[in-house]
Amino acid sequence: MAKELQGKKIAFLATDGVEQVELVTPWNAIKEAGGQPELVSIKTGQIQAMNNDLHPAGSFQVDKIVPEAKASQYDALVLPGGTCNPDRLRLSKEAMQFVRDFFAANKPVGAICHGPWSLVETGIVAGRTLTSWPSLATDIRNAGGTRVDEEVHVEQGLVTSRQPADLPAFCRAIIQEFAQASLPQR
Repeated sequence: MAKELQGKKIAFLATDGVEQVELVTPWNAIKEAGGQPELVSIKTGQIQAMNNDLHPAGSFQVDKIVPEAKASQYDALVLPGGTCNPDRLRLSKEAMQFVRDFFAANKPVGAICHGPWSLVETGIVAGRTLTSWPSLATDIRNAGGTRVDEEVHVEQGLVTSRQPADLPAFCRAIIQEFAQASLPQR
C-alpha cells in the first residue's frame, strides 16, 4: 500500500461525544497511508466516544490538550462530528483559535457531519461552499457560506462530508488533500 502521508502529522480535534466511527475510520485511514494521527482535546485523559449520539462507545486517550497544541506542529486537521463533540468544542476559545490557525497557515482541514459547526464558529465559512449534516444548513448560510448536498466536497484544501455513510469518500479525499500539502519546515 502507498504511504502518501509518510512523515505527516495530523491533528484530530475532538472531545466527549465524538461519533466513534467518524473518529476511528479517518484515523485508521491516515495511519494506513503512513501518517501520524494525534488526538487533541479540550480535556486531559480520555474522551468518551458515542454511537449515534446516544450510545456510549469506546474511550480514547488524549495525546495533547489544546493549549499545548499549535497548528505549526501539524500538517493537517480533522474535525469529526457527533452532535455533542463540536457543540462542546465551539465553547472553547482556545479550540476555535486552534482551528483558525490551520486556515491562517493554509493547511488542509477535513470536517464531517456536525464537524463543520467548528468552522461556523471560527468565522471561516463566509464565501465558502461546503457540505455537512443537513441540520447545519441554516448555520452555514447564516455564517455566509453555501451548503451543498454532496457525499464529499473539496474546496481550497477544505474537505467536508455529510455523514458516516460518506466516510469512504471522505477518507479518500482527505488523504489526497493532505498528501498534496507541503511538509512544513520543522
